[in-house]
Amino acid sequence: MNRPHDTGLEILLRRASARSHPAPLLFVHGAYTAAWCWDEHFLPFFAQCGYDAAALSLSGHGRSRGRRHLDSLAIADYVRDVREAVAVLGEEPVLIGHSMGGMVVQKYLEQWDAPAAVLMASVPPQGLWGSAMGLAFSRPNLLAELNRLMTGGRVAMESLRTAMFHQPIDEDRLREYAHRMQPESSRAIWDMTLFDLARPARMRRPPLLVLGAEHDPLIPPALVEMTATAYGVEACIVPRIGHGMMLEAGWREPASRIQGWLSGLER
Repeated sequence: MNRPHDTGLEILLRRASARSHPAPLLFVHGAYTAAWCWDEHFLPFFAQCGYDAAALSLSGHGRSRGRRHLDSLAIADYVRDVREAVAVLGEEPVLIGHSMGGMVVQKYLEQWDAPAAVLMASVPPQGLWGSAMGLAFSRPNLLAELNRLMTGGRVAMESLRTAMFHQPIDEDRLREYAHRMQPESSRAIWDMTLFDLARPARMRRPPLLVLGAEHDPLIPPALVEMTATAYGVEACIVPRIGHGMMLEAGWREPASRIQGWLSGLER
């Protein structure tokens, strides 16, 4: 399944040649990107590990419906997208959300359960204020670049490198990623900042892994620790890696940590 489904949602699916795990995985991307970011490394890796692994492009992203009215889409719309993708899969998946996708997973769990969930460099339940204020003081130019991207401008390659990558990245690959970045819904950004924050008291509490990156300027380890504290778990901070963990040269480290944690749940 590698094209828009009848629902109008793009769902990329890599099936295991010999499935050996009870639940499939559903990956939910962050802001400014789409399902393709998971298909570079994570979907093939987890399929080889015996999981059916799927990634969803939220409405207005990738090849999914809704690009024309992207700016009016709310986090609640993205949550409904995830529920539709679950229905397409036909069974309840483990949910793995990165950055904005982590907030979408948290909001999903306010209404539905899941076998387990992973929050990767996730927007914390307290929202984006901490991240925005940190960038405003430490990297104001990067904050300005992200705001420009949100409204349809192009991000400078060096800004993308700073935001997403700590490890060396090939210039051609960085250029490709910069080209594939896209605008984000300003309504969704405001929802994550103020209007529709996660409410942990209302959430189902499946087994939860909270994963962060040591060198992440957008969701630094202190914010990852806040998320872990809110849910009563211990944060796992991956060393020597940046915000775009699934695209970094060292992507195998976070992927292996997730795979190891999932395997531990089955023992």
